[in-house]
Amino acid sequence: MTTPSTPPPDTDLPAWRAQRDALRELHREVLDEPIPPALLAAAGLVVERHDRQARWMRWGGMAAGIAIAFGAGWLANAQWSSSGAMLLARAPATREFVHAAEVAHVVYAPEKRHPVEVAAAEQQHLAQWLSKRLDKALKVPDLSAQGYALVGGRLLPGNEGARAQFMFERAGGERITLYIGSLVSGATSPRSGETAFRFASDGPVPSFYWVDRGFGYALTGALSRDALLSLATVVYRQLEKTGG
Repeated sequence: MTTPSTPPPDTDLPAWRAQRDALRELHREVLDEPIPPALLAAAGLVVERHDRQARWMRWGGMAAGIAIAFGAGWLANAQWSSSGAMLLARAPATREFVHAAEVAHVVYAPEKRHPVEVAAAEQQHLAQWLSKRLDKALKVPDLSAQGYALVGGRLLPGNEGARAQFMFERAGGERITLYIGSLVSGATSPRSGETAFRFASDGPVPSFYWVDRGFGYALTGALSRDALLSLATVVYRQLEKTGG
């Protein structure tokens, strides 16, 4: 059966048009009336709801992106916090290490006749001896370009075993010392990637220190922060290249 809203075959087109016109004439008073305010209000609510849903969809997409970014950041922070917590757990050991480095400097740097156990003339023997005692291959940094010559070194005790001290001297008599020692117990394997570069000035003499692969390094001397930092950077780069 053909409905008035569906055009019939071409052969019935005049009759369909006549039927359509008759229906329009029958309800013309309704077609000519203005749209009722209630209907307009309802239509407005529908449009507003549609717009609100579209906005929520857009904001929802943005929120999802923010949530993903926040989640990635939180995971990265959790990973950093995990490694950072282990370093913080070792903070007392690091403070003890830096204090010991400063005390050793204050004790031995002023010495005139016996500042070191093994003199610079036996540098190869010194490096081999201290490497064996610390169970780590050590390299003596070369600070000649910075105006410092090796005086020698000595073996010292530490909380986690033996520690080494290398002493350097400038032409004017100023001395700096490099203090090296393990910061992990024998039951703990050193971890890579835990390097931290810090300045300590609350002890008897300032130091720049860092921790790398379970070993602590402290460069100590009665110098300005900038001068000590420059020397510590040179030492760090030289030891980093050789793993010493």
